[in-house]
Amino acid sequence: MTSQAISPSDQVGPETISAVLPEGATIHAWIRAPHAGATGRLTAYIDGDPAGAVETSNPHEFEFRRLTLERGGEAAFSYNPVTTEISVLYAFLPLRVLEEGIRLLHVRQCAATPEVPGSYHFRPLSGWMNDPNGFGRFGGKLHLFYQHYPHSPRWNNMHWGHAVSEDYLHWKHLPIFLFPSNELAQQADGRGGAFSGSAIALPGDEAGLRIFFTEHMKDRQPEEQVQFTATSRDLVNVEPANLILPVRPAGLGLTTDFRDPYVFSGPDGKWKMLVGTRDREGGVILLYETDDPAAATGWTFLGILHRENRFGMTAAECPCMVPLDGPTNDPMTRWAMIFGLLTSRDPATGRRNITLASVGRFDGQKFSMQFEQELDFGTDAYAFQAFVDHAGPIGIAWLANWTDISREIDMPTAMTLPRRLALQSGALITPPVAAVESLRRHRLDVGGLLEGQTVALANGSVEILLTLKEAGNAFRLEFDHSEATVAVQLDEDGLSIPFSVTNAKASPRYIAAGARPSTIRIFLDAGSLEVFADDGRWTGTKRLPGFKGVSSVRLTAPEGNVFAAEIWQLGL
Repeated sequence: MTSQAISPSDQVGPETISAVLPEGATIHAWIRAPHAGATGRLTAYIDGDPAGAVETSNPHEFEFRRLTLERGGEAAFSYNPVTTEISVLYAFLPLRVLEEGIRLLHVRQCAATPEVPGSYHFRPLSGWMNDPNGFGRFGGKLHLFYQHYPHSPRWNNMHWGHAVSEDYLHWKHLPIFLFPSNELAQQADGRGGAFSGSAIALPGDEAGLRIFFTEHMKDRQPEEQVQFTATSRDLVNVEPANLILPVRPAGLGLTTDFRDPYVFSGPDGKWKMLVGTRDREGGVILLYETDDPAAATGWTFLGILHRENRFGMTAAECPCMVPLDGPTNDPMTRWAMIFGLLTSRDPATGRRNITLASVGRFDGQKFSMQFEQELDFGTDAYAFQAFVDHAGPIGIAWLANWTDISREIDMPTAMTLPRRLALQSGALITPPVAAVESLRRHRLDVGGLLEGQTVALANGSVEILLTLKEAGNAFRLEFDHSEATVAVQLDEDGLSIPFSVTNAKASPRYIAAGARPSTIRIFLDAGSLEVFADDGRWTGTKRLPGFKGVSSVRLTAPEGNVFAAEIWQLGL
């Protein structure tokens, strides 16, 4: 038997995506013509009558197209699968989208995120996700933007995805907010896009927000990475962006790394901006400021705010800075400066891409460090970004680590649980937000957990709480997982997450050396484990392979070491 290639001219029956949609619905579609020289076409019908169409002749990348339905009814979106590929299709009502979110109508199979019933971590509706961006409260709602490629679970030219929440946990997906430049949007070649950044509210009584982001374009001269700003008046649509930092500071020997602008109000009332970079010695954080109340123009370079040379030539990424224990204008207020170190390696444990938190005082020009600690000993809470909400600083991170990325493994990831930041007993604590207790559905019977018996964990979306009789008492929780050997352990060396996967090279040692907590709080979900000891004094996050939950748990501990144990079934 011989095979014959299908040409665009071959007749194949149309495929249809159907939904009942209201009058005025806006449709966002990404379409591609898989054969060069052909035209891809998606036609909309309402109750059988034509209601508009979109086309593309691009065989390389899915192109964004928009339709507005003049009337409501039974909608059908028809296309020929030989000449047209549809990646993502969703609908929304512009005036109600902040309350209702979007309605996903179609996503191609290879880009769909996995089905994870009962999961309570934020994930996109399709494709790839990494760094959180522009995390903050605007228009009374919590907004989360994030690095996103909607058409595949692999990294590619970057967009900003967007979601809103009332409580940090229940998120409504919104239309994609920021797109790669027109030049980059034509090719699926991973050359760059709208990289990470931050957001602030527009000044005074103005509604909306201003974003800051890095545009990356590989091999562009003289700068691959430059900084842009743009505004959104309705919190959904973004206006054209303006270039604000076209070049790196001269004379400092910086590499082409120049990214992730984080803007915040300083002690002197001026807007400040942190930008991450590196030189031949290590990671560098640059400080800028502007006198412009709108933060739109006039950005001036003040100097190097901080550097980290202990891990070699590593880039400081995703810097952020928040006041911890007082108002921004109080000189006694202590600030947390948090940043990731791309390619860093801890020689003692083998962990990669460490995130550091430096705590000290900031006068608007200089930062005086008082102490430093790792933000997360599991290292899978990367690109952490925080802002000051009503009750204090709150942050969130990408629940992954770049060492897990490969061409062989698809990796649709999640965000961590949102975490508070505070000072307690001379340390920075990062416990989960109080709202996580609303996830508790019912207690699971711990049965013989304290006697060393195996306890089933249903779908694996659970919270486990251990209270030790004395601080530092040894124990080991072993979890049954289909693709990894994983545990949480406390011994004389400290608190650790022993972890390994079959046929993998030696795993790093995920440990908070010397930790001696008395309470342990563990959140398990499909694809993740988060440990908060002594109210987040020691926090460890580990991405677990696949999307099946941990099935059961066993406790091993000397008699009397563990005073009490609870297990809660969780769900949104």
